[in-house]
Amino acid sequence: MDLESVADELYALPPGEFVAARGRHVAAARTAKEPALAKQIAALRKPTLAAWAGNLLVRSAPEQVDALRRLGEGLRAAQERLAGEQLRELTRQRNALVAELAREARRLAAEAGQPVGDAVQHEVETTLHAVLADPEAAGEWAAGHLAKPLTTRPGFPATASAAAPASAPASRPARKRHLKVVEDPAKARAAELDRVREEARAAERRARDQEKALHRDEGGRDKAETRLDEAAARVAELTEKLRAAEEAESQAREALTRARRTAAATARTARESRRAADRAASELTTLETEPDS
Repeated sequence: MDLESVADELYALPPGEFVAARGRHVAAARTAKEPALAKQIAALRKPTLAAWAGNLLVRSAPEQVDALRRLGEGLRAAQERLAGEQLRELTRQRNALVAELAREARRLAAEAGQPVGDAVQHEVETTLHAVLADPEAAGEWAAGHLAKPLTTRPGFPATASAAAPASAPASRPARKRHLKVVEDPAKARAAELDRVREEARAAERRARDQEKALHRDEGGRDKAETRLDEAAARVAELTEKLRAAEEAESQAREALTRARRTAAATARTARESRRAADRAASELTTLETEPDS
């Protein structure tokens, strides 16, 4: 038994079966005198429905994993080069592929007996967008061990229009001494880029603040889940011990019943033997006391 194989098995199960199966593996690792492995297994988080559907997609459509990662590389390269036309085309491909894969994940979940709704499908789409935006997220998703949906890093283009070269803002001609003054398109574009960059930085700051709050809240949730998981593993262990003790008690009761029956039969035989011995002794006494004729 090793952590990787156990994780592969657990994250392939429907979420409703995860905790019980994990408890069995924890108990088995403890029985095998592998406390470190038992602790690692106990730390594996139960996946949300959306995370499970994403894992299911990885296992059921491995060819799409590489396709999505290659598309993400192309999108990131295009963003770095500010290649507007290429980025718009890649973004169109991205949106189509993400929608298709999210629908496929929903279909696979239904086939596995775990239908999911629009909200879960949207979370799967969010995960796939994160996979496209971040190579680390792509690697995490490709492992098939997600416990919760991934989120897109702020700053990655969400639509083609966000990455397209900003057009120069329309400016009304200023009249001075009957001369028409037209703003320099290059300066207008630079100003627009500065404005967009500042908005992106502000959005990044807000997102980081929210991520800190999320991290804090998730930390509290994870601690509570850890306590619950440890308690569940302990319950599973004690349940097994209780089952063994009850079986031993049942066997002891059966042995006691047999022993009592044997003792009762022996007691009856002993009483009968005693009565026969007493009768024989009485007859002997009688014969010895009778006078000779």
